[in-house]
Amino acid sequence: MSRIARARRTHLIVRRVSGRATRGILQFGLLCLPCALGRSGMTAFKREGDGATPLGRWPLRVALYNPARVMRPRTALPLRAIGRADGWCDASGDRNYNRAVRQPYAASAERLWREDALYDVLVVLGHNDRPRVRGRGSAIFLHVARPGYLPTEGCIALRRDHLLRLLGRLTPSTAMIIGP
Repeated sequence: MSRIARARRTHLIVRRVSGRATRGILQFGLLCLPCALGRSGMTAFKREGDGATPLGRWPLRVALYNPARVMRPRTALPLRAIGRADGWCDASGDRNYNRAVRQPYAASAERLWREDALYDVLVVLGHNDRPRVRGRGSAIFLHVARPGYLPTEGCIALRRDHLLRLLGRLTPSTAMIIGP
């Protein structure tokens, strides 16, 4: 079996839908799911706040879920429930840039406990985390899509039921490959 064929069976492959920079298809084996991409499409040169989804191969670090809105998902990934004080630092000059933090936080940090349900279930991608480079992008997640698959701020987003279905098939060795 070729390396490409093996990757299609063991990794999440994200490709842009032809002509639509903010929409894509996520493939895992024979499973193909529509997804939303960043408002600026995809880029190989990710910068904080650019709204682009970063091209590359990213490990899946941890799955998070909101226990007030979702039952504990089945997954082989490391799994953690989020609380109201959970956040993610997006201040590129801060020592905790692109890391989980507790709210309130002195620097800019995105809240993970949201009323709009986008982060009811999410998977943290290993983008710009080992090593972290200031300004190269933070909080790149696989999360729940807005109705109509509206663009994200740089993440990949799926329908909630699709994301939960996919979680049950992922393992710690699964990676996400984002390509043009």
